[in-house]
Amino acid sequence: MTEPARRLAPIVRTAPAKLNLTLSVVGRRGDGYHDLHSVVVPLALSDRLSIAVLPSGGSDSLHVRGADGGAGDENLVLRAIAAARAAAAPLAGGPAALPPLAARLEKRIPVASGLGGGSSDAAAAIDAAFEAWAVEVPVDDRRACGARVGSDVPLFFAGGPALIEGRGERVTPLAGLAGEPPGVLLVTPALPVRTADVFALLDAAHAAQGATRLTSAHLAEELGAGLRSSDLVDRSAVLASANDLAPLTTALHPELVPFRRALLRALRRPIGQSGSGPTMWALYPSLAAAEAGAHHLREALASSRLVAPGDGAPFIHATTIVSGHGRTE
Repeated sequence: MTEPARRLAPIVRTAPAKLNLTLSVVGRRGDGYHDLHSVVVPLALSDRLSIAVLPSGGSDSLHVRGADGGAGDENLVLRAIAAARAAAAPLAGGPAALPPLAARLEKRIPVASGLGGGSSDAAAAIDAAFEAWAVEVPVDDRRACGARVGSDVPLFFAGGPALIEGRGERVTPLAGLAGEPPGVLLVTPALPVRTADVFALLDAAHAAQGATRLTSAHLAEELGAGLRSSDLVDRSAVLASANDLAPLTTALHPELVPFRRALLRALRRPIGQSGSGPTMWALYPSLAAAEAGAHHLREALASSRLVAPGDGAPFIHATTIVSGHGRTE
């Protein structure tokens, strides 16, 4: 096994975006968090994280570049490395055996978008840090380490589609999809949404919870048994309304309501929301079909036939659902 201080090549991980196909808020917990039931799939859209050992000493560092590379993701990656260090120290013989790490993050996933980019970056950082230090850590312990960083982090150790329960710490891998990977068109208005604000409104409004529980459970059962991609796309209309947080997001940002209606008219496909938003999604039978939809939207924006809310142009991206993360490059 290579000693950490002698490792020369950096450890490289991809950090995939996630898409909530369903999101049911089952109830509020005594610890202030909320119990969820959510079917989540990883996307081909991903950030790229590389981590290298600094044998000369110093402290952990991070350089971020790319679209929307900001302090939120920087803090989460460094917090993840700190959590990994605390978990690895007893296994490595103490903190002195774990040299500092230099991380470089290339951002492609918009921040504060409901796509889980920061949490995925954190999971990638934990995974890469353990390898850089040559410490063997079981996947359940990696998930526990991730849960200490953020509620969404454990799901990114599932390796593919998963059912998320509890506040996010209970992760059940699902079999995934059979057939050509479905295309996904993502549209993220330049309107960052804080998840904490959405849940705060949920609690203040005493809104009904668990409305999408049956839809979520049904999809989890189907994916667990092996669902065809074409059947998932056929369920788009049902899944597009299976997000208990969507009404809260639009209550905070009413300008999203006419924009979603405009997307429905422009694409003629059901429009869902991922997580707490504001990212909206549409499912397609193929990546090529999703790319055609993205081209149509860009033309509509350029001609002012479609007007997006926010302080700038929306992020528009065609991608696919993938069955595995494939973190190592």
